[in-house]
Amino acid sequence: MARLPLPAPLTILSVSKLTDVPKRILIGRALRSDRLGETLLPKRIALPVFASDPLSSVAYAPGEVLLVLSIAGVSAYRFSPWIAVAVVVLMFTVVASYRQNVREYPSGGGDYEVANTNLGPKAGLTVASALLVDYVLTVAVSISSGVENLGSAIPFVVEHKTFCAVGAIVLLTLMNLRGVKESGKLFAIPTYLFVAGVFIMIIWGAFRGLVLGDTMHAPTSDYEIRPEHQGLAGFALVFLLLRAFSSGCAALTGVEAISNGVPAFRKPKSKNAATTLAAMGLLAVTMFCGIIALAMATDVKMAQNPATDLIHNGSPVGGAFVQDPVISQVAAAVFGDGSFFFVLLAAATALVLFLAANTAYNGFPLLGSILAQDRYLPRQLHTRGDRLAFSNGIVLLAGAAILLVWVYGADSTRLIQLYIVGVFVSFTLSQTGMVRHWNRHLRTERDPARRRHMMRSRAINTFGAFFTGLVLVVVLATKFSHGAWVALLGMVIFFGTMTAIRKHYDRVAEEIAAPDTPADDSIRPSRVHSIVLVSKLHRPTLRALAYAKLVRSDQLEALSISVDAADTKALREDWERRGIDIPLKILDSPYREVTRPVIDYVKALRKDRPRDVVSVYIPEYVVGHWYEHLLHNQSALRLKGRLLFTPGVMVTSVPYQLESSEAAKLRARRRANWTAPGSVRRGPVERRHKEPR
Repeated sequence: MARLPLPAPLTILSVSKLTDVPKRILIGRALRSDRLGETLLPKRIALPVFASDPLSSVAYAPGEVLLVLSIAGVSAYRFSPWIAVAVVVLMFTVVASYRQNVREYPSGGGDYEVANTNLGPKAGLTVASALLVDYVLTVAVSISSGVENLGSAIPFVVEHKTFCAVGAIVLLTLMNLRGVKESGKLFAIPTYLFVAGVFIMIIWGAFRGLVLGDTMHAPTSDYEIRPEHQGLAGFALVFLLLRAFSSGCAALTGVEAISNGVPAFRKPKSKNAATTLAAMGLLAVTMFCGIIALAMATDVKMAQNPATDLIHNGSPVGGAFVQDPVISQVAAAVFGDGSFFFVLLAAATALVLFLAANTAYNGFPLLGSILAQDRYLPRQLHTRGDRLAFSNGIVLLAGAAILLVWVYGADSTRLIQLYIVGVFVSFTLSQTGMVRHWNRHLRTERDPARRRHMMRSRAINTFGAFFTGLVLVVVLATKFSHGAWVALLGMVIFFGTMTAIRKHYDRVAEEIAAPDTPADDSIRPSRVHSIVLVSKLHRPTLRALAYAKLVRSDQLEALSISVDAADTKALREDWERRGIDIPLKILDSPYREVTRPVIDYVKALRKDRPRDVVSVYIPEYVVGHWYEHLLHNQSALRLKGRLLFTPGVMVTSVPYQLESSEAAKLRARRRANWTAPGSVRRGPVERRHKEPR
């Protein structure tokens, strides 16, 4: 006689206890929903949380400019100051434009909300797809660049950079799962240390060069570069400069994160976000220009393929040569190689590049939550975890970034070619949406002062839309064949996936929508045929039979599957001896299956009487330890799964708690400050429906 086993969900107490301890060690104790306000950020913490990406990009953006210019040789380096000026103008334009965004759209939707509201759902989905791709790339590029910077001092990191990059992503993920405010405190010190170190380097370098008259030399100052294309001129030179400019635009990545993170600021949210945005822009452009200027003054040399194109004493440096980033070479020239300030800045740079990915860890989950609320992504992304962070979004971002780092071998030079395409798509559509926003409000606004303010804001957003659109064309033209097509492909995949998810949710909502009339005979079954599954007569079975009797049914029967003649005979005799007044039906199973005979029998009942409902009761007993669960098979769980896909069938579990389950429940109650798993995911306390205990 086959015994119907116990499904996994009934061992929740023991499994939860087993996994709760390491979870609390890694991410901390669960927080109540009404403590969400305690996680809001002051400006001094919000700056490193949301602006660590654009601030840290000055560690690699100047190097990317010089790497592209090196294609034409050292002579092309003279254009780098002009490229820096163009990047600065673009940065101030974007910052000024986004200050309008955070004031008008403080809900946290950012570019997605602006485009969706003013340009339509398709434009909004395009922006969302671009931002999701860019956030994943932010993590991959920042972590890979940080590993490379750290590798210049620690050879092990260079030899195992993919492994180290994945480890850094995992560590950063755990830090963010602990909550935004806690991670922000951890990130503030290295971010401010990096900013202070760069400013000290710029000031000290300017003092040495302009006041003391010292001649500073980078470690590669006496090297030569073998140009890939000698004597570029005309259109070829213009194309090279545009490509260098597009690489320098990496300094703008992450600017939009503040507009997406306005809800995380303390009140007044919009004002604090706008102030933080302005501070971020001023710091970033100052550091970017300072590093470019010092790189020119110290005669830094960078090459796309240093092993063959970087020449020292008349010979290529070879594959063993490690090309240090520009900021490391400038620090060595200004402070001295191996000096205290050099080591301090190198450590701060590597650390802040790791932490720069935190911009994406705040932007991606929040945007994913908004998209889930709009039914474009799975609803699970809209729920907060135990630490009031959007844990599912954080884990999804980490998984995508790890995959990208593994595929590209944590090579920042290859990854950065995929970068900034998405962010300029969102920049352009967002600013275009803001122009339409102002146009709409100007049609109804009559106050002269308000109209002047709106017209000034519209002018800023118009210039921003034009400039960022122009840069987008440049980025696509110069980077498409170098890897930007991968980012575009990712955007298309996200767009298609989100469209399909929305169609699914809409279809389900339409199918399950309640009818207009409260009483609809079409959904009322003619009769209820109840079946109690029986393996042997024990207390769980007797409880299930008693419960089934209490429920009003037109027909009630017990059903057993015979796979062993002796067990079947014993069950029949015991049934008759007890005088149970419920008919017992026994189905033969020559192949010792349990699930298929039950399903076939239920389907046969439904076929004979299509308007009847079949109610299946499954007696189960609840164990209290995970290892006890391993001692039972899973056929009842499989049976439940199959029955759920059978139309017109209701499945009811009738649990019977064993002593071990009672002990587990008591242990859980004795734990101090015990919080039920998932309790904080149900929303704020005042919005929950109170249920009797």
